[in-house]
Amino acid sequence: MAHSRYKSLVDSFAADIRAGRLLPGTRLLTHRQLAASEGLALVTASRVYSELEAMGLVSGETGRGTFVRETSLPHGLGVHQPSVVAGMIDLNFNYPALPGQAELLRTALRQLALSGDLEAHLRYQPHAGRLQDRASVARHLHTRGLHVEAEQVLIVSGAQHGLAVSMMALLQPGDVIAADALTYPGFKVLAETLHLEVVAIPVSDSGPDLAALDKLCRSRSVRAVYSMPTLHNPLGWVMALEQREQLVAIARQHDLLIIEDAAYAFLAEAPPPPLAELAPERTVYVCGLSKSIATGLRVGFVAAPLAKVAALERTIRATTWNTPGVMTAIATGWLDDGTVHLLEAQKRADAQARQALVDELLGGLHIIRHPSSYFVWLPLSEEARADQIVMALLHEQVSVSTAEPFATSVHVPHAIRLALGSVDMVTLRHGLLKVKKVVGAWL
Repeated sequence: MAHSRYKSLVDSFAADIRAGRLLPGTRLLTHRQLAASEGLALVTASRVYSELEAMGLVSGETGRGTFVRETSLPHGLGVHQPSVVAGMIDLNFNYPALPGQAELLRTALRQLALSGDLEAHLRYQPHAGRLQDRASVARHLHTRGLHVEAEQVLIVSGAQHGLAVSMMALLQPGDVIAADALTYPGFKVLAETLHLEVVAIPVSDSGPDLAALDKLCRSRSVRAVYSMPTLHNPLGWVMALEQREQLVAIARQHDLLIIEDAAYAFLAEAPPPPLAELAPERTVYVCGLSKSIATGLRVGFVAAPLAKVAALERTIRATTWNTPGVMTAIATGWLDDGTVHLLEAQKRADAQARQALVDELLGGLHIIRHPSSYFVWLPLSEEARADQIVMALLHEQVSVSTAEPFATSVHVPHAIRLALGSVDMVTLRHGLLKVKKVVGAWL
């Protein structure tokens, strides 16, 4: 009887929301109030809201209650790559590119066509890449403060593939992995696909709550921790050396695997050493060239302890066999001749110019960001509804993301993320002015 009552309540709420009888932003009864009004056990009332949340119809907010969501938002906004819509200003995804990069590619392809090694690139490559290419990557990583040998490096098809390979090779379905309460959505998609349980580490503007991580490891069988210590997405922090050392100490005490995501690390000038340098025996370091060079150049790198290389290599074989030789040749050529170093410096300057524009136009709003990052985290006022603001911006032809794709728990903060790297500066100015207008209307 209780089950049928539970299902009928879920169906009733869902029908009212979809029919517009319960409008977006409506605050629902508290769990206790729902239980009392419907004669349910508290746990059953909580299950009703959990089911509605899983259906994407409501959202629970810490200290505020449960609200009807804006269901007209595009499904997967902030997670799935959108189709390009004419006139839409994309502040949702980052595709940072600089003038002249196409000419660099033309030159590289001409040089590759004239090289005596071209025929070799048409054949299968070693799963982890040719040793000379892995050595090029190792030299590059030395400039990032990570001292590894070529044999520890594996070449993969982008950083996302590197994360997938690392998680597939070194974790098992059902394993518990700790991650920041706000983190990279691509990690969340992978964890769900691989049937891993993600537990949230509370965060602040300056880094993860490491005391909470330690406590979590004492109460749960945590197998690994996923971390972005250098230019965190979406909060932009760069963890201090003391914080990194504390995280490493916790990992050693509880025997955690560390998966270090360095996708945006190139934007931070003179950061502390990577976690992989501080704990080389247990850290898998993942980075790529999508953000620093071009999203279409699907080349990434994994640096790992020697004891883990064979398992990672087998997983590369199982997923892609190898990264295409032509792509690898272009990437390592640019690593060796200094092109990557030059483009990274130019992109740091570009990101700083975009953040200066944010200061100019959004200076009166509470924003969280790094001055060299390609994104801004914008917490909203208590009265504001993130989904309604995103919908209002879509009507203004501006696409942004809510906090939901980044959240690793049911406690989703009211905030939006602005990606700054996909449009030119003139278009960015127009987009930011529209953000200011829409968000300002809620203040």
